[in-house]
Amino acid sequence: MQTKKITSALISVFDKTGLEPLIEALINQGVALYSTGGTETFIRDLGHKVNAVEDLTGYPSILGGRVKTLHPKVFGGILHRSENPSDQNELQTYEIPAFDLVIVDLYPFEKTVAGNATESEIIEKIDIGGIALIRAAAKNFKDVFCISDKEDYARFIELYNSSNGATSLEDRKAFAVKAFHTSSHYDTAIFNHFNKNQNRLKLSISDAQVLRYGENPHQEGVFYGSLSDLLEQVHGKEISYNNLLDIDAAVHLMSEFYDGSPAFGILKHNNACGFAVRERLEDAYNDALAGDPVSAFGGVLISNKVIDLSTASAIHKLFCEVVIAPGYETEALALLKEKKNRIILIQKENKLPQKSLRSCLNGVLVQDKDLKTDQKSDLKTATKKGPSEEEVRDLIFASKLCKHTKSNTIVLAKNQQLLASGTGQTSRVDALHQAINKAKNFGFDLQGSVMASDAFFPFPDCVEIAHQAGINAVIQPGGSIKDQLSIDYSNEQDMCMVFTGIRHFKH
Repeated sequence: MQTKKITSALISVFDKTGLEPLIEALINQGVALYSTGGTETFIRDLGHKVNAVEDLTGYPSILGGRVKTLHPKVFGGILHRSENPSDQNELQTYEIPAFDLVIVDLYPFEKTVAGNATESEIIEKIDIGGIALIRAAAKNFKDVFCISDKEDYARFIELYNSSNGATSLEDRKAFAVKAFHTSSHYDTAIFNHFNKNQNRLKLSISDAQVLRYGENPHQEGVFYGSLSDLLEQVHGKEISYNNLLDIDAAVHLMSEFYDGSPAFGILKHNNACGFAVRERLEDAYNDALAGDPVSAFGGVLISNKVIDLSTASAIHKLFCEVVIAPGYETEALALLKEKKNRIILIQKENKLPQKSLRSCLNGVLVQDKDLKTDQKSDLKTATKKGPSEEEVRDLIFASKLCKHTKSNTIVLAKNQQLLASGTGQTSRVDALHQAINKAKNFGFDLQGSVMASDAFFPFPDCVEIAHQAGINAVIQPGGSIKDQLSIDYSNEQDMCMVFTGIRHFKH
């Protein structure tokens, strides 16, 4: 049956928000209503007639409300097949009404867990009857229309009124798909709450944003997740796949500096090409830009402070794809909006997932994110000479940048400014040469600068090259069986070297 008139509806919802207009639409079409508990009372209070499910089944709600609708007279009315004579005969024999519409939501399990509820409170929010009703109605979409989300009420009312109280098979099937998503997402949330077994992985993400394309125009791309929970877009074109990757890199990098002095970063292809910490945000931007004004073209910019007009004026001279900040002064925002395609984002919070996932071969790799930030207390001086306070500050600064740069990497810094980095090289020596050459090309004096490495030095060659370039202090994880070679060379040249004991590979 392609088109079907709704004559009876079963309604049982925890959240009554938006329900009244839907009830009125059904009443206007003469639909018989069946309901339970609080929903039944809600409908009666609106002044409408409603049949109690208890009267239909002959059983009251029992076990403190745990069992209300689990009865053949309810599920028979949902699962019957209108074109099956045997089903129809049994409905008549057992006096079971045929339901054409089922409106059911689920107990707020995820919200209860997020609210730090007790174990017993969480268990009581595991819905049994509701999820069974949703699955039954969705399974029988040929005959039954299922609404499982209050966000769909308005859409249903529009469809319902435009078809004079009838529903199409196409619409019933579309809403069934949504219902199966609702039930599977709910079960996944319950499983993930109780699951402590690392051998199983279940994911369910409700929000999806279809992108213009993927990494390249011939690839399709979709972002799954609620981006608006983290970022608010206040201006600009649609965010692309590559924009999202750069934004992700920028937000994670700036999380290392979120609560400190004004900091500004410029990223390109997921790596920082400029970064600086200063007392004034405008100075931080200008010094970040000086790190690589060529790569900054078309880059992603991020600030840890509200962007003022003077900083915005400096930014406005640069073509950039994205600007991210916790806020903008009114005049600053108006100026930045003058470029119609410039994506302007407000970062709402600094809460990021604790796990990272990526596809690998025919599966998925899951790991804890690298949440370790090297601090002064982590540093172990390996050489006779220790770092000065100024060098310690720069070493930690460089280490933070190194952690968020593609391996193999070397980061060179001085006065809390990124001078240059070698990124994604197959050897650490190549990364160092790349960083030195880049710094010199942009006119930086490496005398008194520091070097950070994401992993240990198996040979002293990097330390030798760094010293010849004027670098005085080195931070690295340590741990090589040949650490002493690098230590000996540093001692001979009156350099200082500190170990952190933590490797920061980023592939």
